[in-house]
Amino acid sequence: MFRKRTYNQLWADAQLELGRLLTEEVPAEPPRPEKDRVVFFQRLAMLYVRYIQIFRQLEKIYDQVLHPQKRRVIRAILDGVVGRVLELKNEMVEKEFSEYHFMDDVLHDLKLTPADLEIPIPRYFISDRDKELQERKTMLTDVLKMVEVTETPPQKTKDMSQEEAIKIIQVAERARQGCLRAKLNEESKNMNRMYRAKDPGPAGIELAAVSIQKVWRGYIQRKRAKIARDEEMIFLGMAIDPKHKVPCPAEITAQASEASTRSKQVEHEEDYWKSVVAVSNQLREVEGHDMSKTMKDQIRQWFIECRDATGTFPDFPDDEDGGSSIIFAEKDPKQLMEEILAKEEEESNAKPKGKEEKKEKGKDEEEEEAGLKMLPSAFLADLEVGNKTFVDFWQNRNESINFKQRHDVELIKEEKRKVIEAEIRLQVDEQMRLELAEWKLAVDKDKGGKAKGNAKKKKGSKSGKKKKKEKDLTSDRTLESLCQELVEQGLLKQAKNVRLQDYLGDYSYLGTTLRQNDVEPMPSLSDVRQVLSLYAILPLGSQVLHEKAPLIKAILLAGPAGVGKKMLVHAICQETGANLFDLSPLNTAGKYPGKSGLAMMLHMVFKVARLLQPSVIWIEDAEKMFYKKVPKEEKELDPKRLKKDLPKSLKLIKGEDRVLIIGTTKDPLSADIKSLCKMYSKIILIPRPDYGSRYILWKQQIKNQGGEVTKALDLSSLAKVSDGYTPGHMIEVIQSIVTKRRILQQANRPLTAVEFVTPLAKIDPVFQEEEEALKNWYAKTPLGKKRIKAATGKEEEEAPAKGKDAKKKGKK
Repeated sequence: MFRKRTYNQLWADAQLELGRLLTEEVPAEPPRPEKDRVVFFQRLAMLYVRYIQIFRQLEKIYDQVLHPQKRRVIRAILDGVVGRVLELKNEMVEKEFSEYHFMDDVLHDLKLTPADLEIPIPRYFISDRDKELQERKTMLTDVLKMVEVTETPPQKTKDMSQEEAIKIIQVAERARQGCLRAKLNEESKNMNRMYRAKDPGPAGIELAAVSIQKVWRGYIQRKRAKIARDEEMIFLGMAIDPKHKVPCPAEITAQASEASTRSKQVEHEEDYWKSVVAVSNQLREVEGHDMSKTMKDQIRQWFIECRDATGTFPDFPDDEDGGSSIIFAEKDPKQLMEEILAKEEEESNAKPKGKEEKKEKGKDEEEEEAGLKMLPSAFLADLEVGNKTFVDFWQNRNESINFKQRHDVELIKEEKRKVIEAEIRLQVDEQMRLELAEWKLAVDKDKGGKAKGNAKKKKGSKSGKKKKKEKDLTSDRTLESLCQELVEQGLLKQAKNVRLQDYLGDYSYLGTTLRQNDVEPMPSLSDVRQVLSLYAILPLGSQVLHEKAPLIKAILLAGPAGVGKKMLVHAICQETGANLFDLSPLNTAGKYPGKSGLAMMLHMVFKVARLLQPSVIWIEDAEKMFYKKVPKEEKELDPKRLKKDLPKSLKLIKGEDRVLIIGTTKDPLSADIKSLCKMYSKIILIPRPDYGSRYILWKQQIKNQGGEVTKALDLSSLAKVSDGYTPGHMIEVIQSIVTKRRILQQANRPLTAVEFVTPLAKIDPVFQEEEEALKNWYAKTPLGKKRIKAATGKEEEEAPAKGKDAKKKGKK
């Protein structure tokens, strides 16, 4: 009961804040255009951060609320809020000309922390499709096992060079000599002890006792001082109590209650669907006959009234216009006839009117270009409906009786009555069309023939507008056979078990300050994580968001080797339950040769990707597809074979297809930038980690490997020394140092920073020249060019000049 009250209160608070935001976004009078770009962006950033807070709150509520009908309302509002976040992000990018935004001042004004800006990944992306994902996983694992059985690769023996063989012999010889020396030393020590074993006397015994006491008292005092210091640090809040490192009983019970809530959600959901089926059947049996009878009587009455008022029987409205539902509106027969005729005239004159409207709109836009305005939203109307539903129905609803939070049967009846009424109306409309035709034949024989002719013409015109369907090259094959072939060819792979939260990185705290001083800051790894959540994970995870939100078909991740591009691709697949297709130039080399083979490969990949959506099509080394000049050693691989056909397949991806192409590149400079930018609408630059990110990476990765972080390990110095090194370099060093043997020695000899410096020095870092080259390359991309123009102020100068030129051309 307490949990129910808590989440109801949280929902009420979230809806209150959402109501405030909606009054700001949809005011009674439209706001004037904002001339100052900075002020307009601040407004966008404020709305963006506030919507994220509502998103975080609603996601928690949806995960723990039991009532199935409440969950549906919350889900609809949650989808609307997430969609609005994506729209605001898109608008911020267009206004600031940057994929990354720094909002330190907004966080300060709203009294929030950088953690509050983290985009949560809704748990229903996976939980709602748990059975489907399990079936897919088992299918893929079965296919992979079959492939492994059929293709047993021959065991390859490593060719050892002479230098490696000499090193192995040297190591073995040194070990043998070391063992001999140890034995000799032990024997000499034993001999010395035998000669020194003499009676020390009382004075010697007393001196020995005193020295032992000194050592012991010093050890005890140091131990007490350390305990006192640790207690003081815990009291001041500067250290964590080791007792709290292990999950306390309260945390364990909380986790258990959350798990039980999720299992109850499944039970309540099953009961709800059973009740929906039972109520639907009951309504059809009890009320269905009366519904159809009343509808028929009303339609017949309308026929008679139209005949009396106009002298002729009316044409029955089409299903596209609403069918007989138009008739049930409270209007006269004359008005209805006029409306139908007006609609037909509008359809016939739609094209010229559209052109005139466009011209008028163009003129209005030219007049209103003086300021910045918010773009139209596809989600605000849904949010207003959801907010109204909460206020009218759920806000003041008394649920003291419904202790177990089961569904409300009366609410199901209200919803299903409308659905059944719509179903019955379609059947009634068909019957009444036939009846109307019979009436016309019986009473107006001459007009009946004409009406039939018109109907035939209309039908013919509709059938002529059908679009051509794409050719299905594999119409005779099953989905399982296609999957098996793609797995055998290595084009369909299983994503690694990596989460987005494993991509560690700190927030960029100096971003706003640097931009105020006209210095373009490099984004942090935390910013990269946030951008990929918005561009890839949220649209792929929800069908509603993918259809309504700004459509992103292809993303390019550019950055030096080791920054985690491949890891991010696998994390996107894991968070959304997406399938991973690999169309990398090196992976497709030699497979499906010829033009027909290439067409078949792309057709199979995109067909399976659509059928098993969400799907991610990964292209590693994306620059190879758009090489300026193909290197000699890669000419046989033909890396540019997908250059023409893949963009064509990309154009066929629509809003309902949750398919995303992700390219990764470490050397974008070797590619033709124009064709690369045409292919990838979003280019995300991933930098080497900054100091804060390196500190977190060292600490967390050492712990993950089994190491213990103590005061002896100077992480701050290690993070400073490792400037220029990527997360991949750090993991490589940690794995070489924190071995099983070293973990056992930690009790006596804790880890130190010096141990990591030596292997780190053997690796070449990402030099500043390489990072500057990537920055300069990014400045040549469409968004980079816009950013430079906006920074230099050229864009504002060019806008009026263009207007003048256009007017001159018009006069000429």
